[in-house]
Amino acid sequence: MKLLHVMGNWKMHKTEKETIAFIEELAPLVAASNVKVYLAVPFTVISSAVRAAEKTNIIIGAQNMNDAQKGAFTGEIAACMLKAAGAEFVLLGHSERRHIFKESDEFINSKVLRALKDDLMPILCVGETEQQREENQTEEVLIRQLHEGLKKVENFEKLMIAYEPVWAIGTGKTATAEIAQKAHHFIRKNLKEAFNVSIHVPILYGGSVKPENIKELVKEQDIDGALVGGASLEAKVFYKIIENC
Repeated sequence: MKLLHVMGNWKMHKTEKETIAFIEELAPLVAASNVKVYLAVPFTVISSAVRAAEKTNIIIGAQNMNDAQKGAFTGEIAACMLKAAGAEFVLLGHSERRHIFKESDEFINSKVLRALKDDLMPILCVGETEQQREENQTEEVLIRQLHEGLKKVENFEKLMIAYEPVWAIGTGKTATAEIAQKAHHFIRKNLKEAFNVSIHVPILYGGSVKPENIKELVKEQDIDGALVGGASLEAKVFYKIIENC
């Protein structure tokens, strides 16, 4: 049986009080779960989330970071700061960072390398837009994002990939298990061919994941779990996704 990973991405949601209440509700529900459970929380609640998740099997991480170790970058957060706050992983290259904040593949790669250097596990997000899919550019986009995002990476044991088709994020549309598996298989094949990766790098699916569709998704050979957005904001719904894996 493969190890499954379910990661909640809260985006710009939850205060400290709400964070603690959520973790206190979720922790006993997942205490006996064989699924690895992660929460990517806002910067302001990382420390509180880490304290609340102490002695549980919930792993706390961040949603973004800067590529610099330190410096005059007002409003930015360094990997070492996240690590000091207790974060164990960080999402990088999420489609909202790419498309809303115009982050380039080069910048994302620089952040991946910085995260690894500072002992923070990067979760590299890749995926195509609806227009790119309609124009049969999915594989071209994935190759570019993988090759540029993972340039100079040497230790693939300390990272994960999240495939998130942009057309399925927050839209209610979900890639069928067959569509998702095809993309995941392509990513895994490309990791082996382009980077000579012989280990099993976890590849998560992200895009309107719900309790109703998770079971079919994780049945697929190359889907190792899910990156969950809106459905991770309620503890009982998020737990249902974990339970249905």
